[in-house]
Amino acid sequence: MQPTPELTLCAIPGDGIGQEVIPLSVEALKAVLPELKVTYAEAGWGTFVERGDALPHETLQAAKETRAVLFGATSSPSHRVEGYKSPIVSLRKLLDTFANLRPARRRLLPGNGLDLLVVRENTEGAYSRREREEGDVAIAERIITRRGSERVARVAFQLAAAENRRLTIVHKANVRPVSDGLWRESCLSVAKEFPQVPVDEVLVDAAAYHMVRDPSHFQLLLAPNLYGDILSDLASALADGLGMAPSLSLGTEYALAEPVHGSAPDIAGKGIANPIAAVLSGAMLARHWWQCPDAADRIESAVDTVLMAGLRTPDIAQPNEPTVSTNEITEALLEILAKTML
Repeated sequence: MQPTPELTLCAIPGDGIGQEVIPLSVEALKAVLPELKVTYAEAGWGTFVERGDALPHETLQAAKETRAVLFGATSSPSHRVEGYKSPIVSLRKLLDTFANLRPARRRLLPGNGLDLLVVRENTEGAYSRREREEGDVAIAERIITRRGSERVARVAFQLAAAENRRLTIVHKANVRPVSDGLWRESCLSVAKEFPQVPVDEVLVDAAAYHMVRDPSHFQLLLAPNLYGDILSDLASALADGLGMAPSLSLGTEYALAEPVHGSAPDIAGKGIANPIAAVLSGAMLARHWWQCPDAADRIESAVDTVLMAGLRTPDIAQPNEPTVSTNEITEALLEILAKTML
């Protein structure tokens, strides 16, 4: 990976609560990186309804020019809509951000041993968009390539080596010996380049079992697209929930950060959305793309301080526990960040 030294960002709020949390995440980033240049752009279901295009050309151009994207959420329908494609899936493919990083660490209950990183292949697998109908039969093709597998494995092993983690390869090669077999073989071939990294492997169903039984069982899971998607959401539930779950998709030329909570239309516009996942996604950009670990540390420390003070949006509050609004928790966060810059 060759991160860009330029502090430029394309912020795409998207739909639902993305409109609320992305501007706040940008504020947090600018508090620690005041030289950051930000361009706002449109994408999402609302953009499709208004313009007939969920990912306008000028948005893609802005993403390519800045090379770093902070995306909010999209309200993709569950049924087929002619001409509509999920803009976040399209961005991942068009920017070739092939390695998705999903950390899971309990910030509400620190010191409990859960510190897991899921690295997911992000452009192939079950999300290859190769589906067809043959009469009453629907067929989906799942694409696994050696190149795609090896390059995401290399990112995962680099992270495991840097963070002193044991790496576990996830697959289902006992049932899919050709496709999952190629994934497993490719990952194990990359493992030879990193003899210092402890490596083991697990079937995807066994991985889910062990994660629920003992969340500290794994340190870094390396998984193909669909398996990684499901296991990373499970990891988020074992941590603090989706409202606290950040992510970052990395490629060689571009980076794409996004909170994983979705557009949450049931609470959109009510001022109670949790901005922390978006804020932590911005911190991941600072750490892994712009190579500004001190800035990322300040954001993450400020989040921990706010949570230790007992500030809770409704999604992370216990029953009968007082809650705060989106703006209130953000104001507290920005006040702490301002003090760290003095």
